[in-house]
Amino acid sequence: MKNFVYYTPTKILFGRDTAKETGKEIAKLGGTRVLIVFGGGSVVRSGLLNTVEESIREAGLDYVEFGGAQPNPTLSHALEGMDLGKKENIDFVLAVGGGSSIDTAKGIADGIANQQCDFWELWSGKAPMEKTLPIGVVLTIAAAGSETSNSAVLTNEETGIKKGLTSDVHRPLFAVMDPALLATVPTYHIACGVVDIMMHTLDRYFVPDIPGQLTDEIAEGVLRTMISNGPAALKDPADYDAMAEVMWSGSVSHNEITGLGRGPRDFPVHGMTAPLSAHFDAIHGATLAAMWGHWAEYVYESASGRFARYARKVWGVTEEDDLAASREGIARTVEFFRSLEMPVSVKELMGRELTEEEIHSLAADATGNDTRKLCRAKPLGQAEVEEIYRNANR
Repeated sequence: MKNFVYYTPTKILFGRDTAKETGKEIAKLGGTRVLIVFGGGSVVRSGLLNTVEESIREAGLDYVEFGGAQPNPTLSHALEGMDLGKKENIDFVLAVGGGSSIDTAKGIADGIANQQCDFWELWSGKAPMEKTLPIGVVLTIAAAGSETSNSAVLTNEETGIKKGLTSDVHRPLFAVMDPALLATVPTYHIACGVVDIMMHTLDRYFVPDIPGQLTDEIAEGVLRTMISNGPAALKDPADYDAMAEVMWSGSVSHNEITGLGRGPRDFPVHGMTAPLSAHFDAIHGATLAAMWGHWAEYVYESASGRFARYARKVWGVTEEDDLAASREGIARTVEFFRSLEMPVSVKELMGRELTEEEIHSLAADATGNDTRKLCRAKPLGQAEVEEIYRNANR
């Protein structure tokens, strides 16, 4: 097991009607003037936004609304929120929604607190980020895990680059999580969330030859929980118990605990799917489902012991040969994604085949023009990533 630092400052308020506690939590943290960041009209139609705003008023605080967060959150929208926050003298940023709203809120909070820096330089890691405004979350979609993670992603529309920033500075200070709120989410987005949650664990899991029994058991437990409860939540979004398992798994899958002791984050599939989202505005969870099996088939022989463990511990595969067990585990995972009505190839995702020019551009973005390798199990440069895209293109 490698050295690690584990830091999880996010307070969780989990259960029915917890959104009513939002204002009190902000007041405890010293917030007085709140920027509420949300997406489309679902939080308005469901009455959630009104509930949250009422709790803020009852706590004696002021607030300003900022809607319009997009499924692939953009730099321009975050900059617009920063301008509003500066104008309104905001001292607390509250995200009401899913990963898009949360990542937008993180960007806004970072930008307001670091006005001396060019924001994209800051977001690209070229300038140090040592502070942010306090951030809270009222979660409505279980998927990204951004409510407890130290990560956020924005797309620069001018360059077409989707860039993430990882910093413990902008972990949310609290997250309100009411599984009943997921009953209003379209089933397609629930399915995308199930894939995303699993992938946050899977992308940490396939690092060979580093022992860590407890970390492995936690990761495998999250995956089995999603396999049993994801379909139940899709079948009946009002199934509170299934949704509770999905929502809590989303937070656990991306707060680092499923990868402790395995060394730096790997995230090869996320690395290959970020350009798909940035170039084609594809939904994140769907891109992950489209690419995972093709990545796995390309690398599993280099980490067959790891893939075999996954097959046996998560899927109950009994095959004794590691390579055969690995292939069975990959096949069952792909079939599970298909059962959620997720695309399992880029051709299914896009409704067409990618051109060779598009494949080259995607692979160049994923590898920084071949300046970085993806995947610790089998290092992948631009040429290898292009081959995986081609395999996924059939």
